[in-house]
Amino acid sequence: MEEIKQKLPGQLIRQLGLFDSTMVMVGIVIGSGIFLSTGIMAKYIPSAGLLLLAWVVGGLLTLAGALTYAELGAALPEAGGQYVYLREAYGNMAAFLFGWILFLVYMTGGIAGLALAFAEYFGYFFPSFSTDSTLFSQTFHIFGRSLTYSLSAGQLVGVLVIILLSVFNFVGVGLGKFIQNIFTVLKIGIIVAIIGLGFIIGEGTAVNLSLKPASMSFGQIIIGFGVALVAVTWAFDGWNNVNFVAGEIKKPSRNLPLALIIGTLGITVLYVLTNYVYLYALPIPEVKGVVRIAEKATSALFGSSTGALIAAAVIISTFGSLNGSILTGPRVYYAMAKDKLFFQRVSQVHPRFRTPGFAILIQAFWASLLTLAGTFEQIFTFAMFMAIVFWIAATASVFTLRKKLPDLPRPYKTWGYPVVPALFILASLGILLNTLLEKPAEALAGIILTALGIPVYYHWKRKK
Repeated sequence: MEEIKQKLPGQLIRQLGLFDSTMVMVGIVIGSGIFLSTGIMAKYIPSAGLLLLAWVVGGLLTLAGALTYAELGAALPEAGGQYVYLREAYGNMAAFLFGWILFLVYMTGGIAGLALAFAEYFGYFFPSFSTDSTLFSQTFHIFGRSLTYSLSAGQLVGVLVIILLSVFNFVGVGLGKFIQNIFTVLKIGIIVAIIGLGFIIGEGTAVNLSLKPASMSFGQIIIGFGVALVAVTWAFDGWNNVNFVAGEIKKPSRNLPLALIIGTLGITVLYVLTNYVYLYALPIPEVKGVVRIAEKATSALFGSSTGALIAAAVIISTFGSLNGSILTGPRVYYAMAKDKLFFQRVSQVHPRFRTPGFAILIQAFWASLLTLAGTFEQIFTFAMFMAIVFWIAATASVFTLRKKLPDLPRPYKTWGYPVVPALFILASLGILLNTLLEKPAEALAGIILTALGIPVYYHWKRKK
């Protein structure tokens, strides 16, 4: 019966195996964060031991979330992932608000950010197409204030990449997953090569694993560690996106949990070892505040000629992460539209390509506008705060659904339940509290932005 259903027109089909699903998960998560975060973190925790501990803790917290999402995904293997869990646990409004933030800024803003990161490093090889190459600049006077808008060649490159990958994913999941697999394998190979060569031929110094910087009190260490964990959370962001395509994963009760667990463990190992190589290459004073940490560390290890290698690595990494985001995001809008809480055309599956084609196109359109606007970054910071709120809500839904739907088949149950999901919730609450204290304006803006979706929800509900 399931195979007959999968062949019906207008239905998404299950064509992602375990390897494909794992590559989607790994490919989305490993973007530019691993190449850029460590120097920023070192400003808050100037200790090699604390830095490595932050990456280990971030990996373990992500694993706790992945183990919980594995149960939810195996029990409810539908397109939309987290949207579906929130809907079943708390109702349509909670699910809609998640989809609202996802489409408005979180997923589309992330796509815009990745596209601009791609363009930034593409400009290393072709300076005329970089984000520093301004094509147009105009100052507007509005309500007595001067606002300047600039358009760079890099922004156009970002838009072209978004459109190109959206077209590839429009014409079939097969092509989308092929691109994802190739670029994820390439980026893993590059990172493994940096790690291996760093230890074999690199000229570094022993890493001091002390957890107590001499210049910091215990209270300062706790606050700094919390701020650093926000950067780690950003580097692990996207781990749950593979659940969005659960409706297209073969044997989801087995393959989805395995993809989440294997992917999270593999990423954590790569992240910790990569950071160890950075710290092996550079002493902490030379790490603090450095944005392009990968470039500086590899230059110290192998010589100054490695800038092109790192630029190529970031191009490959961001391209794969961008493709994965473009592949997974539309499945949430598709699920919203099927519930009649979004434009009805978004719920249509292309009869030939068997993809949510219109959902892919409107995502490409909005993400391109954000790329051209060039001001989405602050809004995306607002959305990241709310994304963690929805992570907490979705993780808590494992408790709600066990009570609400006790007879729901659960081929996989969260290992370590109830401790593991509870730890993830508590740790995420700690990160939220830290964000509220350190960046109250951004946190409040995220709450307001989400609240603006409430009247929109009632508009769609009336139409329904």
